[in-house]
Amino acid sequence: MTRPTEAALRAPVWPGDPEYDRSRRVWNGMIDRRPAVIARCSDTADVSAAVRYATEAGLAVTVRGGGHNVAGLALADDALLIDLSPMRDVDVDPVNRLAVAGGGALLADLDGATTPHGLACPVGVVSETGLGGLALGGGYGWLARKWGLTCDHLTAAEVVLADGSVVRASEESHPELLWGLRGGGGNFGVVTKFTLRLRPVGEVWVRSSVHPIESAGEVVRAFRDAMPSQPDDLQLSGAFKRAPAVDWIPASLHGQPVLAFTTVWLSAEGGPEAAGRIFADCPPAASTERVMPFAELQALGDGAEPAGRRYYTTSGYLVDELPAEAIDVLVRYASEGLSTYSTIDLGYFRGAVARADEETSAFPSRDASFIVSASAAWDDPADDDRGRDWAGGLLRDLGPWRSEGSYVNYTQRSGRSAADVYGADRYARLSTLKAKVDPTNMFRGNHNIAPHPLASEGTP
Repeated sequence: MTRPTEAALRAPVWPGDPEYDRSRRVWNGMIDRRPAVIARCSDTADVSAAVRYATEAGLAVTVRGGGHNVAGLALADDALLIDLSPMRDVDVDPVNRLAVAGGGALLADLDGATTPHGLACPVGVVSETGLGGLALGGGYGWLARKWGLTCDHLTAAEVVLADGSVVRASEESHPELLWGLRGGGGNFGVVTKFTLRLRPVGEVWVRSSVHPIESAGEVVRAFRDAMPSQPDDLQLSGAFKRAPAVDWIPASLHGQPVLAFTTVWLSAEGGPEAAGRIFADCPPAASTERVMPFAELQALGDGAEPAGRRYYTTSGYLVDELPAEAIDVLVRYASEGLSTYSTIDLGYFRGAVARADEETSAFPSRDASFIVSASAAWDDPADDDRGRDWAGGLLRDLGPWRSEGSYVNYTQRSGRSAADVYGADRYARLSTLKAKVDPTNMFRGNHNIAPHPLASEGTP
């Protein structure tokens, strides 16, 4: 391959260069793919030049913001990797409650810029995550029940399309492209700037609690029965995991499978009472609670899943009834298969997520209530098959109680196809959009939406 000039591709990193292996490394240690070249981009012009070069060289393009996607979608063998990590600036307009974030910004960058103004954008729960991948795939988090998804707060985006041109997608200009960017994944171009609507946040009440695995079935049933009637200010996230050796958890539970809950109350008062009512008949073995700034809540999960460990995550939505048989499957997998680092996460959303107009975004399955994620994690490559089999087996055995669709950000590339994720009608619309903005499927190293061969030409 002919190497481009400095004018064509700024500061490229090639196989064999001293920094190549470091530059291609992502969060999930299982991912070991070798891009043809890595383009570290400092601005939109760099991205446009890189895309044009990929066209001339006949290369597919992948994009890395935070590199935190469990499936490692930032990397593909023999593709051009556009690395946006130098583009992390965030500008905040507190009067109009808007933020403009660079394509490589992490959630920590966004929170760090917005929370001093008493504002936040609803985003995910690990601050080391890249904003771009999260927002383009949807974006569940602590504020979802009250305010909705990250993609619901995307008001405009600067996008480099597959031909290297730059457009601004908004409700007034390229509205169909904006619709696709709201939940359609990284299929339509490289987003170099995100304009996001912000919400008021203050201090939050947070409670961490653990239940012995022997009572987990009863606790999940209480969670299932209580959540539909809870106010949007209350958010609970459950996790089957092995209890850490921390002071507030009884020593008898250290290292044992437990069901842990993080309860977040967004109002100024009433958190303890609201949380107490849910588990009144099955109280936890231990709990701890405090009031903290929202930015501190966002960083609680940092460090729990360090870069370089090996991860495999798969997920699905469950039916609202969540019958006893499904709960038994969850408890069985937690009791028998949890490794030191693995978790089974169980969340309940609805609220503002379900109330949003389906036509405003490509995000599917808004009316789903429960989401379950099996997250296997381990250090030894010899355990790869065991980790994948455990996580995949849970979702397989939950099959009779799964509802349609899945969350693309928690979906392994080897799992459901994009057509399964989005459903026939939404996928057809996305495929038509794809044909207009990326007819050669340059951006295919993802949960790919193929361009519809019969799509008419036109402006998205």
